[in-house]
Amino acid sequence: MAANPPSIPPMASTDSGFNPDFSTPTTNINSNGFADGAPVSPIDSAPPAPIAPGSTEKQHQHREAQDPNIQQKVQEVLYSDIGVSTLLNRLKASIASARDFAAFLKRRGAIEEEHANSLKKLSRLTIDGLTKAEARHETYSHQFELVLNANERLGENGTQFGLTLHAMHENLLALANKMEGHRKDWKHQGLAAEKKVQDAEALAEKAKAKYNQLAEDLDKVKTGDTGAGRKFGLKGPKSAAQHEEDLQRKLKLADDDYLSKVQIASANRKELVATQRPHAITSMLEIIKEIDAAVTMEMQKYASFNEKLVVNNGQVVSPQVLKGSTAQPAPSINQLVYQINNERDFDDYILKHASKVPSVRSEMQYVKHPTLAPSQPQPTPPPANTTSLHTQHTQHTQHTQPPPSFSLPQPSQQSPSSPMGYQGSSLPEPVQQPNYQSYNSGPSHGPPPPQQQDPYKQDPYKQDPYKQLPQYPGARSYSPVNQNPYSQPPPQPEYPRGPAGQVGAQQSTGVMYNSNNTGPPPPTGPPASSGPAMNPVFGVTLEDLFNRDGSPVPLVVYQCIQAVDMYGLEVEGIYRIPGTSSHIQEMKAMFDRDASSIDFRNPEAFRHDVNSVAGLLKQFFRELPDPLLTKELYNEFIDAARIEDETMRRDSTHALINALPDPNYATLRALVLHLYRVKQSSDINRMSTANLGICWAPSVMGPHKGANMADASLQARVVLTILDNVLQIFDED
Repeated sequence: MAANPPSIPPMASTDSGFNPDFSTPTTNINSNGFADGAPVSPIDSAPPAPIAPGSTEKQHQHREAQDPNIQQKVQEVLYSDIGVSTLLNRLKASIASARDFAAFLKRRGAIEEEHANSLKKLSRLTIDGLTKAEARHETYSHQFELVLNANERLGENGTQFGLTLHAMHENLLALANKMEGHRKDWKHQGLAAEKKVQDAEALAEKAKAKYNQLAEDLDKVKTGDTGAGRKFGLKGPKSAAQHEEDLQRKLKLADDDYLSKVQIASANRKELVATQRPHAITSMLEIIKEIDAAVTMEMQKYASFNEKLVVNNGQVVSPQVLKGSTAQPAPSINQLVYQINNERDFDDYILKHASKVPSVRSEMQYVKHPTLAPSQPQPTPPPANTTSLHTQHTQHTQHTQPPPSFSLPQPSQQSPSSPMGYQGSSLPEPVQQPNYQSYNSGPSHGPPPPQQQDPYKQDPYKQDPYKQLPQYPGARSYSPVNQNPYSQPPPQPEYPRGPAGQVGAQQSTGVMYNSNNTGPPPPTGPPASSGPAMNPVFGVTLEDLFNRDGSPVPLVVYQCIQAVDMYGLEVEGIYRIPGTSSHIQEMKAMFDRDASSIDFRNPEAFRHDVNSVAGLLKQFFRELPDPLLTKELYNEFIDAARIEDETMRRDSTHALINALPDPNYATLRALVLHLYRVKQSSDINRMSTANLGICWAPSVMGPHKGANMADASLQARVVLTILDNVLQIFDED
């Protein structure tokens, strides 16, 4: 009754080039063996890691040299009565392995992203600390900042590695769920067919037992065994002839029933062995091969991405010349540290204080008090000198525009704290004279002398002090009220003035002479360009910028986009490779002071460092109090990204974009059309839509909420949807 199982070829490996049909969007594998949309490595053309000699050949020989006897035994087990249940258990183990590896990828990605974020945060905090006044500067600060920038790039590599592992986790989890459904279907179909045959054979065995029992009873009756199977009827015991006839009739019925049950069982088994079991076995073999191959492929991708992470980090720590490249590699971290010059830093620091060295004082002499000195006639100065001195002082007071502060002869290099001090006084005075106490600093008691009141009445500056004051270097020019700030030069803070243009003059000895001594002397400090922000741009909402400046697209966004369009579309890794932090902070301060005075059409305005311009643009969006896509619509954008149908996802995202405030909509339109132009040059700059989505998602949507790693990939999916449908959502004009 048993039939030989049909011969099938041995299981062939499908590890090479196998791409399972995942239920969710998958990551395609390109010709280089890496995933499309994965972080672009600057060394994709680098040779693979060395492999033990002969290991790959041994693996292929092992796969090809499979023992035919073993394969025959495997087929016998598969097509036996336990074949279906055995494959179901094997499929269950494969699904469990896929889930375990997916959980590992999720946890490893979370750890990698947490480490990368901590590394980037530490680098930024340390860079901010380098700008403090008490910190060491010079070459140490510059080189240490470059080292910290390298650490930030290490963190970026880790972030991209974590996001890739999270995508692999989602793919494996979707495949495991899909295969679990197939297993349930084949468990129902395969076991039902097996049970049907087993039930038919059990009925045949039961009919056979009944048939054999009746045959034995009939044989006993024929041999004269009167007690064998004797029956009693209503009319008394049956005779031997009647009993034999009754047994023959029952035996005939049992024989027919036994024959029919055997025929049914045989037919069911033939159908099971010929059709149902091979179909179930073949289908489950394909499912097992598919999930095993998918898990193996994901493990190969995991190994490949690990290699890329290590090599990319190695390129950051110690860059190497790429194959076929003639460009000079960037300096390694070791070389950056080696360029710190401690001796020169010390000399530069000391020389910065050279201007603070006080002037050489005259040699101190012992002078005896007049009351203790022996009485001697004191020479009387000629009266003409006193009169001349008084006359000269009076003329000087009347013919100049004198604030009540008298300047003494000054050195050629004047302190910036007294730019309006008198320069042309011809009154020679010694450095130390006791009669100067009437002009010296300190609170003055009593009414001022009369000669100090006249200049106030004659001071022409009191009519319009901002119109007629001489313009000193760094003095601020006043523009009319309500004038367009974008059409004016950058305002600079003026030097402090007293009433009617009074300023204090400073002697070479550092003593201030000011008749109005109720307050401290004018402060000394850096030039006016380092003053506070006049029109801050960073950290201000788009609505406030629009209400203040009247432009729906902030000027910093327009300037940065213009610079990248002109000089950065063919720069490899634009928006992925960070710029120099000091340049970014410098340009940020420039925009906060006066954005209208900046023109990025001239590359010298950003030191020919277009990566720093790109970093400045991303930093502007990161520092917005409310992200570009707004906190209010954040959850709705995330829900739209979960839609699998591309058309519905695009329409839902389009509707949410139309609901944005006007400044957000205009700024998003300018940014997305710019990123579309960047993507068009992706064959040169290697910034595909996927890379742009990963780089820009946190900047336009803000950090993802909570510990849900899925939001990170969904944020990138929102930006990908907008970039893939930019011409349907926005009109390019």
